[in-house]
Formats: sequence, structure tokens, C-alpha cells
Amino acid sequence: MKPSELRELTNLELEAKLGDLKEELFNLRFQHATGQLENPMRIKEVKKTYARIKTIMQERAMKSDQA
Repeated sequence: MKPSELRELTNLELEAKLGDLKEELFNLRFQHATGQLENPMRIKEVKKTYARIKTIMQERAMKSDQA
């Protein structure tokens, strides 16, 4: 997902998406370890999206602390 799309989501939606991505990353790593992963680049995509969400959540937390 693009950062602009992620910024439109609420904090609850972002947290739900984080949980989904964490579970997907676990499954992808398991598939990679067993040699069943068809697209290894998907791991990189999931990690980047996870980091984007964490960054957006941190920005919002910092903004609310300053206000």
C-alpha cells in the first residue's frame, strides 16, 4: 500500500492491518524456510508496509504529544 492510502486509515484500522501483516510475514517466513515460497519479494513488500504503518502511527503519537 502507498503511504497516502495508509494515512487515510484510522488508528484502529492501522493496528488491525499490523496484525494481519505480522501473521502474513510469519507464514511467508515459514514457507521460505520449507522452500515453498513462490515469490520471495513478497517478504520485502510486507516488511516495508509494516514499517510504513509503524512510522505513521509514531508520527501520530508524536503529534498528539505535542498538542
